[in-house]
Amino acid sequence: MATQYGTQFGQGEGHGPGSGYEPFGGPGLHGRGDDRGDHRGDDRRRHLLPAGLRAPVEARSWRELGYVLLSLPIGIMLFTYAVTMVSLGAGLLVTFLGIPVLAAALAGCRLFGSLERARARALLGLDVREPEPLRTTGGGVLAWTGSVLRSGASWRAVLYALVQFPWAVFSFVVAVVFWTVGWSFLTYPLWFWVFPTWAGRGGIQLYGDAHHSVYLDNPFEITMTALVGLLLTLATPWIVRALTTVDRVLVYGLLGPSRLSARVVELESDRGVVVDTAAADLRRIERDLHDGAQARLVALAMDLGLAKEKLAEDPRAAARMVDEAHGEVKTALQELRDLARGIHPAVLTDRGLDAALSAVASRCTVPVRVEVDLAQRPAPAIEGIAYFTVSELLQNISKHSGARSATVDVWRSEDRLMLQVADDGIGGADAAAGSGLAGLAERLDAVDGILLVDSPAGGPTRVTAELPWRR
Repeated sequence: MATQYGTQFGQGEGHGPGSGYEPFGGPGLHGRGDDRGDHRGDDRRRHLLPAGLRAPVEARSWRELGYVLLSLPIGIMLFTYAVTMVSLGAGLLVTFLGIPVLAAALAGCRLFGSLERARARALLGLDVREPEPLRTTGGGVLAWTGSVLRSGASWRAVLYALVQFPWAVFSFVVAVVFWTVGWSFLTYPLWFWVFPTWAGRGGIQLYGDAHHSVYLDNPFEITMTALVGLLLTLATPWIVRALTTVDRVLVYGLLGPSRLSARVVELESDRGVVVDTAAADLRRIERDLHDGAQARLVALAMDLGLAKEKLAEDPRAAARMVDEAHGEVKTALQELRDLARGIHPAVLTDRGLDAALSAVASRCTVPVRVEVDLAQRPAPAIEGIAYFTVSELLQNISKHSGARSATVDVWRSEDRLMLQVADDGIGGADAAAGSGLAGLAERLDAVDGILLVDSPAGGPTRVTAELPWRR
């Protein structure tokens, strides 16, 4: 390290201008999660370098660099617009003009929010749904103004404008400083010659006063500077990734749909599933009655009519026909019992899940061990869904699994009812393949339940269902 003495020395450090780095984005909070097509393709290929070494030069990193660089000018415009318009509208509230001005301010912030969601989608891979639309109670400007002022999404967009600006300043400064310093130090051996040639100095100045100065100018110091730059360059993507996590939270939390509106949409969807399921069940019951018991009873009535006509002239034939009709009555009664059991079995109402599931297991073509560990019974609706879930899963085992044995376990975990049906069959069950498991998953989802299928090829298969207790 060279030390030069003198009376006057320049104070510049020789840092060349550099461009800032943008966050190395992680998984999206509510969407695609990773980096678009090229990065997903990278994940499928075997890399020669680990992720930590290739991160600074990946396209993903440069897209996120663009996000941070754009955040500052966009934040300035958005903050200025929001503060100016909202302040103007609030100041004019003493007159009639304040209300439409304030509504225009909120509408403008909603428009900026749409642009921000598009920017986050393009550069961060964060897919955020549109917030709840404006609900107008009538036509005209007054109705629109009232709906804008009542919309929670409008006020969340204003809050985003106020919060995003200071965060954009902070993240911009941190990203640019780390990225610039890291790459400047890393490439220092390449541009070190600039200082002695054009600036009349030994190199980067670490210290200087009226009596002496310290420069990085010998080969060892230049090498160490490059190594420090390498460490900073490798660490910068992960530092900026943490910064962009905050951006993701802001966009997702303030510019997307609120939890309440998302829950309303979910409940509306679940209600549609429940209505469709109920309609399908009614159609199944009508079809079973029409093709089963009803057809048998019609044939029975015809047979009894013929037997009545033959009673006088051929008693033996009439007796034979009555005997056949008696058999038909037994078959029809059994079909009606099966149909009633399919609607809601009496044993479930009278004795609970343990006895009802044991009865279902006894009809399975595969030996089934049933264990029910419940100190008390759940809500009747949840109990019925649990029964039909296990019943359908056991039917699948009988028809498709090729298993030699199966187990059914039922227990309670805090405020959740847990079901697990396992078999030692051939496996390969997939709820995403549009099979009966997909419909079963939709039915469970309609009551905030979850269906998990673990069925590798070759088996074994384990299906776990989780239902709310709701007692």
